[in-house]
Amino acid sequence: MRTPKLVLNMSSQKFALSGEYRIAYSDVGQGDPILLVHGWGSDAIRNWRDTGWIDTLLPTRRVLTLDVRGHGASDKPLAVEAYTYAEMTTDIVAVLDALEISQCDYLGYSMGAFIGAALLASHADRFRSMVLAGIGNETQESAAAGAVIAQALRAPNVDSVRDPLGRAVRHFVEANPTSDLPALASSAQAMWPDGYPLKLIGDDACAIDVPVLLVNGSEDHPYVDSADAIADALARASHVRLSGCDHLSAVTDPRFKAVVLDFLSDNHPVQPKPS
Repeated sequence: MRTPKLVLNMSSQKFALSGEYRIAYSDVGQGDPILLVHGWGSDAIRNWRDTGWIDTLLPTRRVLTLDVRGHGASDKPLAVEAYTYAEMTTDIVAVLDALEISQCDYLGYSMGAFIGAALLASHADRFRSMVLAGIGNETQESAAAGAVIAQALRAPNVDSVRDPLGRAVRHFVEANPTSDLPALASSAQAMWPDGYPLKLIGDDACAIDVPVLLVNGSEDHPYVDSADAIADALARASHVRLSGCDHLSAVTDPRFKAVVLDFLSDNHPVQPKPS
């Protein structure tokens, strides 16, 4: 078996052009392609390689990963408007087009899951199935956190950040050596207020013929609280809760990998709901 930790690294990345931005991506393995899209403040290596996801998928899959704009080795624009979920869908399409892949499966976590919801609105035909994990509606309180986080990331140093959430996020972001604080501050301003999956998907959610699996930790509030309603609004969707997990711990939980592998084992894992 190939060793992903030797294959997926900065030197193995290629670049696709998404509008004016260069998007770093990697393509390893053989089989049906699956695209993995990471969460905010992370990148493909940390979200997918270091957590064992690529090891899990490589025996049977061609595994595609990318660094969304503002992250990893991809370009990091400073304009806030570059970071709406609809804008970031162009990064995904650019990579698929560069690889001449007309359709694949999709696994997105957190930011990657919200981008997946936006892709259902604009490019549903490019995906055979989708796993959207760490996803749900923001609340008024959580949406306001984007401004708090942006302020914390623009502060001169972490010691000058007084807000507990802002300080925690600043520590999280600084732990990743690829982080660009000004770019992530701009993305936080755009993404948190934009975080309503059904609004991203649009009025035709019930007509989208793509099997969708939503996965959340049972302690991942507020997302887990609205995910059942999102699944109910889609034609072919279900929601799985991972007992005891929060937003961060769900990524590495072996139960998450198990439910994803079960979902992917069938080309059409969720049957249409009766009309």
